[in-house]
Amino acid sequence: MSPAAPGGASDSRGFLGHPAGVGYIVFTEAWERFSFYGMQGLLVLYMAGYLFQPDAAANVVGFAAMRGAIEAVTGPLSSQALATQVFGIYIGLVYFVPVFGGLLGDRVLGRTRAVLLGAAAMALGHFLLAFEASFILALLAIICGSGLLKGNLAAQVGALYARDDPRRDSGYSLYVVSINVGATLAPLVCGTLGEVYGWHYGFGAAGVGMLLGIVVYLKGRDQLPPDEPRGSGAATQHLQPGDARVVAAIVLVLAITALFWTAQTQVWNTYPLWVRDRVDRALFDTLVPVTWFQSLDTLAVLLFAPLVMWLWKRQRDRGAEQDDLVKLALGCCLFSAACAWLALSEWVAQGAEVAMWWLLLFHGICAWGYLYVGPVALALVSRAAPVSVNAMMVGAYYVAIFIGSVTSGWLGRFYETLPNRDFWLLHAAIVGAGALCLLVPRRRLLAALGLKGQAGPRPAQAGPMRSAA
Repeated sequence: MSPAAPGGASDSRGFLGHPAGVGYIVFTEAWERFSFYGMQGLLVLYMAGYLFQPDAAANVVGFAAMRGAIEAVTGPLSSQALATQVFGIYIGLVYFVPVFGGLLGDRVLGRTRAVLLGAAAMALGHFLLAFEASFILALLAIICGSGLLKGNLAAQVGALYARDDPRRDSGYSLYVVSINVGATLAPLVCGTLGEVYGWHYGFGAAGVGMLLGIVVYLKGRDQLPPDEPRGSGAATQHLQPGDARVVAAIVLVLAITALFWTAQTQVWNTYPLWVRDRVDRALFDTLVPVTWFQSLDTLAVLLFAPLVMWLWKRQRDRGAEQDDLVKLALGCCLFSAACAWLALSEWVAQGAEVAMWWLLLFHGICAWGYLYVGPVALALVSRAAPVSVNAMMVGAYYVAIFIGSVTSGWLGRFYETLPNRDFWLLHAAIVGAGALCLLVPRRRLLAALGLKGQAGPRPAQAGPMRSAA
């Protein structure tokens, strides 16, 4: 079978009205996110509760050097504070290296080869986590693998469509749904295995998930778009007069969104430790695993995304849809309220364990906040950035997540020294400040971005992307 052409051969045996290659990519991505979030849900609990304790840490190759390098910047850290710091650096790098992975896929390896190499590296990394000695090597393998896979797999979705194909937006929506499905199921399966039966069972399940993703991808290889000839392309485009001001405005907006990502990343960083320490998880004589609450986070995004899209469409039909910066500010306000909600739960509990129902509402508020920031910011960048640097600026979107992730790891050190209520109030203040920083210069920013008077992005373009994404 010949390789699929945009809007062509693959349509004869399509996937839900889309090129057949979309189906293979969607299921590959679902398994990849299953492996990634399955491991991520366990990581902080594993490091803080076991691996970074003195007896186990002695078995980790390079642990002393890693700890020394981090503490040279942060100062002395407890085992738990070190765990949150390592997690922040790890997640930050996961969202930083795709900039280089995409460059390799476009100009050196080709996207298909980059995806396969990345998937193999991720699978290897997950299986290496089964051995304490290879922990640092395992993280490096997953970081490099994710860098190769993430951007190149997403780019292959768009390459399956002709430039004017109206199915492109809904094709990306299917892709984004697969991210959230995998991220929702992963903590339920890998988390349960890791917490109940042993850490390495959970990491092993994540590795198996990645292998299944490779099998799906290879099975559909003939339906994937052919790689463009490397080293060729149109003449180099240059910035036009006024473009520099647009780029500067985008950089400022992304710097502000880093405040949002600082708080959002804590849902996967310090928050599991807080759930472990402070929440009454007893349900019908069964102890609910900590990682199940992280499944609630992505499940809430899946449930509320259609409602948010409907709301935006209704506002747009009435001519009342907010502009991008207002949406971003509302998202920051909602996430600030979610963090304040956790602080309130501590104040009400008065030292007793926090009831689980507080967490249900927390994740619901988080989902609305995320949907107003994550996809909106990405759509804003892709729409406003000059053509000559559009791809680079989209990459800068992930750099904001990198900054927020590293900062969240640094803030995790205060979990042990601040009262829990004050720890969450601190994060509420940080992300709340992001809302103010967007609203105060709003008119000038909109003018600089060339978006003055425009409504926000269309929901199909934005999609419920998870940090996701």
